[in-house]
Amino acid sequence: MEIRILAPTGALGAGFRAESLERGVAMLPHVIACDAGSTDSGPYYLGTGEPKLSREAVKRDLRLLLKARDSLRVPLIIGSCGTSGRDVGVDLVAGIAREIAAEEGLRFALALVYADQDPAYLTERYEQGRIRPLDPAPFVDLDTLTGSQVVGMMGVEPIQRALTQGAEVVLAGRASDTALFAALPHAMGADPGLTWHMAKTVECGAACAIPPGADGLFVHLREDHFDVEPLDPSSRLTPLSVAAHTLYENANPYLITEPSGVLDTTDAVYTALDERRVRVTGAVYRPGDTYTVKLEGARLVGYQTIAVGGIRDRVVIEQLPKLLPMAQDYFRAKISDVFGGRVDPDDVDIDYRLYGQDAVLGPLDPDRDRPPHELGVLITVTAPTQPIAHAVATFVAHISAHLPIPQYDGLASTIAYPFSPPETDRGPLYQFTLNHVAVPGDPYEMFRTVHEEVAP
Repeated sequence: MEIRILAPTGALGAGFRAESLERGVAMLPHVIACDAGSTDSGPYYLGTGEPKLSREAVKRDLRLLLKARDSLRVPLIIGSCGTSGRDVGVDLVAGIAREIAAEEGLRFALALVYADQDPAYLTERYEQGRIRPLDPAPFVDLDTLTGSQVVGMMGVEPIQRALTQGAEVVLAGRASDTALFAALPHAMGADPGLTWHMAKTVECGAACAIPPGADGLFVHLREDHFDVEPLDPSSRLTPLSVAAHTLYENANPYLITEPSGVLDTTDAVYTALDERRVRVTGAVYRPGDTYTVKLEGARLVGYQTIAVGGIRDRVVIEQLPKLLPMAQDYFRAKISDVFGGRVDPDDVDIDYRLYGQDAVLGPLDPDRDRPPHELGVLITVTAPTQPIAHAVATFVAHISAHLPIPQYDGLASTIAYPFSPPETDRGPLYQFTLNHVAVPGDPYEMFRTVHEEVAP
C-alpha cells in the first residue's frame, strides 16, 4: 500500500511556488492538505475573529489548490480557517472558495466543520468536572470560561466523517495541524505511528527544508516507512532537519499529544535516501484512555497606545534604572490628578521595554549587565478604554522625553521619537484565558458540520 500526501505550504496565504505545486500534482497525491491558522501570533485573532493573512493572499493560494484538486479529483482539506479557526474564519474562507468556483467554473461538494464552543455546553462540562487544566494553566472559573471566545481543536474524526459523507473540499475550524494530514491515511488503514509522524513532519510545509521557506513537501507513506521530499528542486531535506521538526512547538521531542493518544518518536530512525529525500521509520502511536479536545480561549482585557523612541546617551541610559521607577510613581499621581479621580491608576499599566538591554529575555539575559550605548524604547500604555490609553500616553511620552538627569543642568532631551505624533493607538488587547482540555462524550459532539454543493 502507498498513500501519497501533498502539503503545499505551511499556512494558507503564506504562499508557495506555483511550479512546486505543479510538481506535486504530477506525482498524483491521494489528498492535498493545508493548515490555515495558529495561535503563534497571539490572542488577538481568536478574540476578534479577524485573519492574520490578507484575503488577497488567501485567495491566491486557495485558487491554485482548488484547481489542483479539480484536476486530480482528490480531497482538499484545510484546517484552522481564518487563523483562529473560529466560525467566522470558516465562513470567510468558504466565501472565497465560492468566489473562485464562480470565476473558474469549478464545482465540488463542500463541508464546513465549525469549532466555536457554546458557553452553555462549556458550563455543563465544567460543572461535570470534564474541563481539565494542562500544565501550566491559568485559573479558570465559569465567568472566565463563558466570557471568553472559545474554540475546540478537532482531531481527525470530524474531518473523516465529512469525507465519508461525500465532501470533496473540507474547510475546518480550529484543528490539530497534524489531523489535516492524518485524516485520510488513517481512514485508508495506514499505520497510526507512521501516519501521525508523517503528519507532524509536513504540518508546516517546507519549514523543515534547507533552506526553510514558504513552499511544500510531498510524502510517500507505505506500510513500514514514509519518504518525504521538498517540492522545490532547489531545496533539500536531511535526517537532522526532519528530526528537528519534532521539537517545534513541543516540550518533549519524543512524545507528541493528539486528541486520541500520543505519538512516540523515541525509536524513530531518519535515513537520507539522497541529498534531498529522507526516509522515516520506527514511530508508534499509543491510544489514550480518554479522548480530549484542546480548548483555546481569548477575551478582551483593555486597550493600548504605544510610543516608540530611541536613546543614544550613555549618561541617560545609566540613569534609567532609577528614573523609570520614579516616573511610574509620578504618572500614577498624574493619572489621579488629570482625570479627577475618575480613573483608578491601578487600572492603567505603563510599561517600558528597552531593546538593547534585556527586552527579550529580561532577567535571564546573560548580557543584561553589559553597558549598552544605544537603546530602543517601547512605551506601552494599557487602559480600560482607548481614549484613556491615548490620553495617558500623551503625557507619558512627553514627560519621558524630558526625564531629569542629575548630571545635566537644565532641560535635557532623553528620548528621540521617530514619529510625530509619537503616540499610536493599537486598539483592543486580548489575553489567552485557557490552557485546558475538554472531555467530550465522543469526538464529534463539539463540532458541527454543514454540507453544500458549490457550482459556478
